[in-house]
Order: sequence, then structure tokens, then C-alpha cells
Amino acid sequence: MAHLQLSAVAGRPAAAGGRGDEMEDVALLDSYDEEMGMPPAGGAAAGEEEAAAEAHVRVTGMTCSACTSAVEAAVSARRGVRRVAVSLLQNRAHVVFDPALAKVEDIIEAIEDAGFEAEIIPDSAVSQPKSQKTLSAQFRIGGMTCANCVNSVEGILKKLPGVKGAVVALATSLGEVEYVPSAISKDEIVQAIEDAGFEAAFLQSSEQDKILLGLIGLHTERDVEVLHDILKKMDGSRQFDVNTVLSEVEIVFDPEAVGLRSIVDTIEMGSNGRLKAHVQNPYTRGASNDAQEASKMLNLLRSSLFLSIPVFFIRMVCPSIPFLSTLLSMHCGPFLMGDLLKWILVSIVQFVVGKRFYVAAFRALRHGSTNMDVLVVLGTTASYVYSVCALLYGAFTGYRPPVYFETSAMIITFVLFGKYLEVLAKGKTSDAIKKLVELVPSTALLVLKDKEGKHVGEREIDALLVQPGDVLKVLPGSKVPADGVVVWGTSHVNESMITGESAPVPKEVSSVVIGGTINLHGILHIQATKVGSGTVLSQIISLVETAQMSKAPIQKFADYVASIFVPIVITLSIVTFSVWFLCGWLGAYPNSWVSENSNCFVFSLMFAISVVVIACPCALGLATPTAVMVATGIGANHGVLVKGGDALERAQNVNYVVFDKTGTLTQGKAVVTTAKVFSGMDLGDFLTLVASAEVR
Repeated sequence: MAHLQLSAVAGRPAAAGGRGDEMEDVALLDSYDEEMGMPPAGGAAAGEEEAAAEAHVRVTGMTCSACTSAVEAAVSARRGVRRVAVSLLQNRAHVVFDPALAKVEDIIEAIEDAGFEAEIIPDSAVSQPKSQKTLSAQFRIGGMTCANCVNSVEGILKKLPGVKGAVVALATSLGEVEYVPSAISKDEIVQAIEDAGFEAAFLQSSEQDKILLGLIGLHTERDVEVLHDILKKMDGSRQFDVNTVLSEVEIVFDPEAVGLRSIVDTIEMGSNGRLKAHVQNPYTRGASNDAQEASKMLNLLRSSLFLSIPVFFIRMVCPSIPFLSTLLSMHCGPFLMGDLLKWILVSIVQFVVGKRFYVAAFRALRHGSTNMDVLVVLGTTASYVYSVCALLYGAFTGYRPPVYFETSAMIITFVLFGKYLEVLAKGKTSDAIKKLVELVPSTALLVLKDKEGKHVGEREIDALLVQPGDVLKVLPGSKVPADGVVVWGTSHVNESMITGESAPVPKEVSSVVIGGTINLHGILHIQATKVGSGTVLSQIISLVETAQMSKAPIQKFADYVASIFVPIVITLSIVTFSVWFLCGWLGAYPNSWVSENSNCFVFSLMFAISVVVIACPCALGLATPTAVMVATGIGANHGVLVKGGDALERAQNVNYVVFDKTGTLTQGKAVVTTAKVFSGMDLGDFLTLVASAEVR
């Protein structure tokens, strides 16, 4: 299907289609900029955006919109931070900051100070726009004998397009060059020096990237030592952190000096095949985190149910069974056996299973905000504390007022059940992103060549390890692993994923191909030109992710209501208690409403607890972002790219949508409806012949 970009302009006809290589470059933060009342990147504020860097952070521990507000406030308060967008459903934050004033570590620290856990998403680049980024690289230069040689090399380097400065030292035979990688490559700099009659070799650059590798075979301390030795000796390796529990290693490296595939190969060869490394796909890792969170919540729910159901039976069922009623009425010291059992079981539910609510409530209150956890803690603690006081009062006076231990236990159980359903819903909202990621094949066939450029073999590699310049073999029926150019072969490619055109597109030498499209007939050799985040499909995924993180105008109102909702509910709860207690004290309602072993205070307290517990601001904070995520996700699956919640909200005002070709609206694929034979041959025999001809 074609990708239709729906912008936030009501009444303007939207056109779909166009070739993939004609896709306009969209500023992925435009929707967020406009929402915040800022000029989009590249607009009036382009000058001040020159030094901007971006970071994507995974944030865990957020439960409602009050949490996202706390994270945004904590990060925004840091010096050098320009913009923050936090997504509750995606559990991530997108931060734009000035690298001269702030570091990634400062952002992580700010989020953790706010009471949440944070980690940089491994493949997320702490990056700058390509056109603005400059690198400082060191080159070893041989053949220089005097100051004239130095001046000659410096003069050559400074004249190269994209080179901003160059300094050459004769004593150390080193040269330091500041250049724009989008304008000139390190290989071109080396070539320029060699063309001048000197020897040159690239050493290192100021660029750094971070990658998370999963490891197979990391079992003993000896394996860890071997891995450390390999990484220490590896060119371009800056720092690394090995996690033996998860069998992972996080490596900060110089991508100009060493490629990702070289790192993986070096680990395998350096360990004689004992260690095998593979790139951890961030989306697979995200799905794994969702599954872990769901599993953790399910275990809490099971524990709570296991402890709460006996409490419920002791309170509601056992009094009707004479044997059990007699057993539970027996004294254990000053306490009744039934009350003591309920106290023990509910204490575990309240403070062990329900610990997460206390921790989250403390974090919120510490930063002056309130959320659903505050309400749960208030309601359950009020019920629990009253019950304990009533139990102790009965033990020392002999008058035994009713206890309501089962109330707090069942409240925690029901809230955990709601949390579990919420976690499951969160996991499903990112299905659209997963389906887009799955469009790219998991492996690629790398064509191996010798120094003379002759084809000497093939090797199957992880598609995430494809590097620019690699020559890849694409078989008929398989997907193109990366954006590139055909260097050998002819075929037809189905590009409907990008363009919406169902007709196969012919490809020959020098034709451009797009990653994720399907090769239909002949074998192609393509040279990868764009990999990773530079591919068309990755840009589409980024656009969808950015759209899902954007807030619709109505969500701002919902967030505001949610921020004042909890204080209002607590106030209403106090008013409810006061009114019922006052009415009972004045005799405004019949005494028969209150049970014989209860009193006006307990009667009023139950109403107050009910008001606190049934009020859930989570729905306010989750409804709108969930709707935006589901809508943008379903749209992406059908080829419609929505740039944000603002566009969705304004779409109701669109009267006409104009499409420029039928391929956008139809399947466009020929389907056999009937078969007729106009000779004496039997139809079954004819279809057998057709099938045999088509089987290969």
C-alpha cells in the first residue's frame, strides 16, 4: 500500500503515492514542535538547532499521566535540555538537548532522581542532524621529511570540500582533520593525501556509537576474561560493559574505525568460536521488556489472589459452616483465630504484594504530584489501619468492633488485575511498529570478493550487520535487506509497500532498490548505500513512533484534569465522610442502616474509602494516548502515515480526500476467477499441466 502522509491541516486535500525515492524528508519532530508552539526544525530556529543532539530513553515505573509530567518536569529543569516528549504507553522519553551543556548521563540522573528507572535505548543515537555533525579524526601520514611537506599536506586537506580544519605534526607523523562526514568520507581524505605522494592511514575519530550485543557461550569467568581481552585489543573500542547475568555486552565504539560486523567477527574469531555475538534488536528487546513486565504483574496478581481468597472465605463463607465457624472463633491469646489469620494474610498483601503502590505513591508525593497509586494507598491503608486498631481495641477491652481486612486485600487484588490488563494493552499498541520492522528480512547474503574484486563466495549474515558498500545477493522471492543500487543482474521488484503501485518495477544495473521490497524474478546483486536508521523503512518507522509520542490537543486537557483529579477525589472523600458522620451523629438516617456491631464512624469511613478507591485517573491519562497509538498503528499497517495526534483530531474537519492513482485504493493484483478449455482436453488434466509448469 502507498504511504499517505496525513498532516495537521484541515480542509487540505491529501495526496497519496509517489515513488519511494521521491519521498519528501519530513522533520520527525515537526508535530511536537508545532504542539509546543515552537518553529519546526529547519525553520526560524534552525540556527539554534545546529548544536542539538537527541536521545531516546526507556523509562520504567510510570503508571499514569502524573508520572509523565513528573519526568518531563525533572528533565526540562536540567541545563541544556531544549525539548522533552514522554510517552506513557511506550515507556520512553525523547529528549533534545545541547551537547555542550548537557550529557546523556545528566538526563538519566534527572529521571532517576524523579524516582523512575532509565536507560538509553541501545541503538538510539545520541546524534545530531547529519548535515550539522562534524568529526575530528586522526590520520597517520608517512613520507613527510620537512616543514614544506607539512604545509603541503595541510594545504591539500584544507582545500577539500567538507574539511573545516587540518593540523599536521611532523614529529609524530600524525594529522588531525575536522570534517563533515556527510560531505566527505575518511577514505576520500586518505586518497587525497596519497594522491599528493604521501602515505596515509586512518586511526580514529571523535565519533562514537553504542551497541548492545547478545552473547552465546558466556558461561565461566574464563569466558569473561577472554571477552575482555578481545575488546581491549580491538581498534575503535572505547569502553564496554559485560552483563554476565543476561549474557550481554554493551560496547561504545568508533564507527569510523570499526564496523559493527567487524566487532561481531572479531569476538567470534578471538575466542576460537567459543563466543558468538549477535545484535540485540531494540524492538525485540522492547517486546521482551513488555513480556517481563506482564509476567511480573501476573505473578503479583496470583500472589494477591492466593492470599485474598482465604480472607474472603473466612469473612463471607466460613461463618455459615458450623465446624469452621467454631474453629475460627477459638481464642489465640487475646485474639480470635479468624481475626488473627486475616491480619497475617492481609499484612502480606498490604506490605509485600502492595509494596509497589507505596513506592510509586512516595515518588509522586516527593515531587509534589499525585496519581492513582496515592488513591490506592490512602484507601487500603485507611481500611487496614482501622481494622488493626479495632482488633487491638477488642483484644484489650473485650468489645469487638467489626474489622475490614478483606476490603484492603480485595482492593489491591482488583487494582492489580486492572494493572495486568493495562500492561497487556500497552504491549498490543506497539504491534504496528513490530509489523513494520518485520518487513525487513532477518538475514542477508553477503557476496565475498577478493582484492581484485572477483566473486569468491557468499556468506549469510544478520541483516542488522549490513554495512554501506556491502554487495548483497537477493534471490527471487526474497526481500531486499537494505536500500541500495543494483550492480549486477536484472529483475522486477514489487515496491507496492512504498509506492502503492501493484505493477512490478523493472530493475537493472544502476537502478535504485528499497529495503523491504520483494524481488520477484531474477537474481540481483545490490550494493548497500543506506543501512540502519538511514533507510526509507526506518524513516517510516521513526515517523510512526514520533506520531505515537505526540499529544493531541484534547490530551493536554485530559492531562490537566488528571493532575487535579486526585486532590479533588481526596477532598470529596473527606466531604463524604464528614457528611455521613454528621448525619449519623444528628440522627438524620435510621439506626437500622448501621449494623449492630458497627457504629456511625465505621459506617461513614466505608463510604469515604469507596469514593477514594473507585476514582481512577488512569483512564483519563491512558485513553487518549492509547487511541492515538492504535489509530496511527492501524493506519501504518494500511499504508497511511499520520504525523501525530493533532492531525487525527483535525481530520474530522476534512471534507474531501483526493487520490492520484487507483493503485492506492485497490489491490491491483490479477486473480484467476474461472478456467475454460476450448479443446477436447479434460479441465483437470489441463490444470495438472499448468501446475507442473508453474511448480518450478
